[in-house]
Formats: sequence, structure tokens, C-alpha cells
Amino acid sequence: MEPREADRRRADRRRGDRRAQGGRRADDLGGPGDDALDSHWAASTGPAAGDSRFLDRQVHRLRDAQDTAFARVVRAYVAARAAIGLSVVVVQGIGAWSGQRQPEWTVLVALVYATQAISLWLLPRLGALAEPASGSGPLRRQWLSTIGVDVLAFSVLHLLEVGASFNFAALLVLPVLMAGVLTSRLRALGTTAGVTLVLLAGAWRSGIDSPTLMLQSGLAGMGLFVIALLASELAGRLSREEIAARGSLQLARQQAQLNRLVIEEMVDGVLVVDRALQVRAANPAARALLVDQGLSPPAPFALDQQPAWATLWQAAQQAVQSGQWPEAGQDVALAFGQGHTRTLRLRVRFMRARALDAARAGDAAQSEPAAVLLLEDLRTLQARIRQEKLAAMGRVSAGIAHEIRNPLAAIAQANALLMEDALPPAQQQLAAIVADNVQRLKRLVDDVMEVAPGTAPEPQAVDAAASVARAAGEWARTQGLAMGPASPLRAELHEGPLGVDFDPEHLRRVLVNLLDNALRHASGAPGSVFLRVAPQGERHVALSVLSDGAPIAPEVERRLFEPFFSTRSRGTGLGLYICRELCERYGASIEYRPRPTAERLCNEFVVRMRRTPLSGAASAPTLPLA
Repeated sequence: MEPREADRRRADRRRGDRRAQGGRRADDLGGPGDDALDSHWAASTGPAAGDSRFLDRQVHRLRDAQDTAFARVVRAYVAARAAIGLSVVVVQGIGAWSGQRQPEWTVLVALVYATQAISLWLLPRLGALAEPASGSGPLRRQWLSTIGVDVLAFSVLHLLEVGASFNFAALLVLPVLMAGVLTSRLRALGTTAGVTLVLLAGAWRSGIDSPTLMLQSGLAGMGLFVIALLASELAGRLSREEIAARGSLQLARQQAQLNRLVIEEMVDGVLVVDRALQVRAANPAARALLVDQGLSPPAPFALDQQPAWATLWQAAQQAVQSGQWPEAGQDVALAFGQGHTRTLRLRVRFMRARALDAARAGDAAQSEPAAVLLLEDLRTLQARIRQEKLAAMGRVSAGIAHEIRNPLAAIAQANALLMEDALPPAQQQLAAIVADNVQRLKRLVDDVMEVAPGTAPEPQAVDAAASVARAAGEWARTQGLAMGPASPLRAELHEGPLGVDFDPEHLRRVLVNLLDNALRHASGAPGSVFLRVAPQGERHVALSVLSDGAPIAPEVERRLFEPFFSTRSRGTGLGLYICRELCERYGASIEYRPRPTAERLCNEFVVRMRRTPLSGAASAPTLPLA
């Protein structure tokens, strides 16, 4: 039995130590750790994270709701002390007014206690003593300023008023209870033992029926020990639950930050709306889809504030009110004016619990998030589907082209041997036709092999502005374009270096292909082809080639990047397909954007490249076509 009893006592000491070390302290339940986490959260969101401000508000709302229970208990305790001190003084005054003689020491102790309790409650400088403390020094000062003062004052009042009509012994329950809540078990039991001795001393001092009073005081002391132990156990349970809640809050903050980063980087547009169709959050992709150029203002904003969003607003209203939406989504068209439209595939995901609560609560829950709108440009969606279908076709074509090379080389060699002999004019014409078509097939095979699957290229930092300026100048000289204001080519290049992940030769090939297509379909007037290189945010660089040719028909636009599709009789149909494949090798993208028909340059091809720092100084772009 003795070893078992010793083990039990050691376990009790360990539990008491854990509570004494801060199991119910402010640093465990909302101290500096929370401040550091809030600072990290604010730094991670930053001023540019306006789209995710609703997440920040939710986190701060949770933090405010998680105000530690022990801090509230301490504040209530300090307020109760002030009320008790004031009440004791009032009782003393009423007794004196009614003719009862009050001992001077009792009145003095009551006044001193009331002054200390009210000062601790009201004065900000002393308010720090009323907050839950950590560490032995602050904890000792807090115990002395609250529980210690209570034990001393109430003990003195009880001993001075022994046998009087007013009994101050009941007030001694308050410091015992608070010692069990706010201090370690050992300190709480010590406080209770002191109070019990005071009760026994008071019974002994009375001298009237002393054995009975001693027995009553002993029973009262046992009750105080039970109160202290129960308060300690309840406080320990509350401490564990609050620590678990704080841990859950930290995980929720981390998850919210992770969700924000994921949403920010999503290619699809994401809008979080409430039942009043106020947008509470919008990622950059969604803000780019809602306007014809640039980005829309950050959230919050209303879906009905722009005429171009009328169809989207109607669709969102129907979805939020009905609580239903097709799983595959529906198409909505945004009309920006001047003939510029954009068709979006809208999918809706409901926050069902909140949506149902909001529907029942009415206006009280209008501002709660009700649904998430997922937006995707229909042209991008169709291009991705086509790309998936054509991926296998590209690999097959590369395999076929590889097998064609050897027979084609044999045909070219045989035809060259025939042409070395003296042939009749008719046969010479046939041999020339064979040679011409052999060269055409060879170019076709080379183009296919250029984008054949192979070793992934090593991207390198390229100055997009300087490389584009150099390649555009060489292309203009090759095409014989006049330099100066009369040139069909106009250029607007970013002043200063723009580093991108790309291969210089592949970037030149993409640019030359786009310029060839633009010039082929342009009118040839001055400025009919426009070239622009500019940063797009902090992570991308946009290369745009515009022309004043006739708008591309929708049936042609859908097949622009398909291999072997061409509107020219002698075209291979691989130019734009190769451009797209080369862009994808370096994490870039290329797309066709129809411009409003009212604008002169209504056709635009945009290459979006990843931005990267340049090593060393880069030369400024120079292009004589301005």
C-alpha cells in the first residue's frame, strides 16, 4: 500500500506542477504566442490581400470570442471585490446611523479594504495586477493584491466582530474559491488551511459554548477544503478545453492562410458571395474575368454595380435563392460594350448550412457567405479540352514524322541523282516538282520534330524586352519593312529589363510566327501591326501582338491551335501549334483575344510568361520602329 500511496502523491504533485506552470495562465490561453501569430497572419496577408479580408475578419472574430475564461473570471472577481468592499462600508455606515456603536478598528479595516478593492478595479496602472499572471513573481504579486488582501481583511473583520450580530465569516469563502480557480492546488489548499485556522481561532476567541463552535468551525473548514478542490478540478478542466480551443484556432488560421494562397494561385475565378449578392472575396483570376482589361476593384463589391455583370448577377441570384445549380455549370455572357463580349462557364458551390440558416434568419444573416461562384473563360475551357484531345495526336504525329525522315531522305537523294543527268524538259519539270515537295515535307517533318516529346528544356533567364526588340528588328529587315512612322509595325516596349523563363531562340521563333501571321492578315497601313511587351503583375510578363485584320470567325478561332489546320492552301497548319507547345515547355501560355470591333486593332495574341530575376546588367531594348 505504501508504494501505491507514494505513486499517487507523486502524480498529484505532477498535476499540481503542470497547473502551477501555466495550465491556466494567460500565456497558454492567449498571450504573446497569439500576438506573434496575429503578426504573422497580418504579414502574410499584406495590403494586397484585399480579396481575402473576410478570412482575416473571421479569424479575428474567433480570437475575440476566445477571450480566456480565466481572464473573465479575474475581471469578475476584481469587480466583485470592489462591490463587497463598498457594501461593507455601507453596512458600517447604516449601523452607525441606526445607533449601533461600531469599533474603530472595524471601520478602519473596512475603509482600507474598500479603497484597495475599488482602486484595483478602476485604476489602469493597477489593472495589470488583476490580469492572469505567468511566472512566480507576477503570480505572487497577483495573489497578494487580491486573494491575500481578502484573506487578511476578512480574517481581521471576522476576529474583531466575533460574537457580534454581523458575521464576516461567510466572506472568507470568496478567497478560498478564487484560490482554487486561479492558483495551483498546493497554494489553494494552503490558503484554505489558513482560512480554517482563522475560523477555529474565532471560535476559540468567542469563549461561548466553545466546543460546539469549534466543531462547527471544523466542519466549515472541511467544506472550504471541498470547495477549493472542486474549484481546482473545474478550473483544470476549463484550462484543458481552452488550450484545445486555442490549438484548434491556430490550425484554423493556418488552414485559412493555406486556403488563401491556393485561391490566389487558382487559374479559375473564385467569388464568395452572400445572400445579398455582395462579393466578400475575389481572387485575381476572377477580377480579370469581370472586366475587359486589367483587374476589377478588390472585394467587397456588389454584383449589380456594373451593367456588364447583369447576366452574372441574375444567374447568381437564381442560384442563391433556389439553392440549386447544374453540376456541370451554365454559360453566362458578359457584354462590356463596343461589341466586346466574354462567355464564362459558371459553377456554383453552396455553403449549405450557412445558406439555410440565412434563409431562416432573414436580414440578420444576409452578410454571411452563402455560395462560391467558380468562373472560367469558355474559350480557355474549350482550349484545354482540345489540348487534351490533341496531346495524343501530337505524339503520334511526331512518331510518324520520325519514320518519314529516312524514306524522305532517300527520295531526295534519288531525285538529286536524276537531276544530275541530262533529262528532257518534261522530266526536268517533274523532278523539280518532286524536289519542291520534298523540301516542303522536310520542313513539315522538322516542325513536327521540333515539338516532339523529349528531354525537358532547361529554362534560363532571358531579358524579354531586349530579346523581343532584337528579334522584331531582324524580322522587320527580313520582311523589307520601311523604318519610321510609315512602317506597318509599331512597338511599345517596357523601359528596362524584364527577366522571363524562356529560351532566346524559342522566344524568337514564337514572336516571328506571330508577326508573320499578323502581317499576313493586316492591311499593311502604318501601324497595322502593334507589338507590346509589358509586365503583368509581379509574377508575369505579357507579350502582345495585335493587327487590324478582319476579326477571326468563331469556327476558325476554335481550331487556331490545332495541328495541321490552316486557312491557306499551302500552309502546314503547325505555326500556332508549335508556338503553343514551345510556350508550355517553359510554363508560359498563349491565347487569342478578340478585341472590340470598334477598335482598329481587333485581333490580339497574348503570350504570358513567368517572370524571373536577371543576373547582371541587361541592356535596354532598342527598336527603331516607334
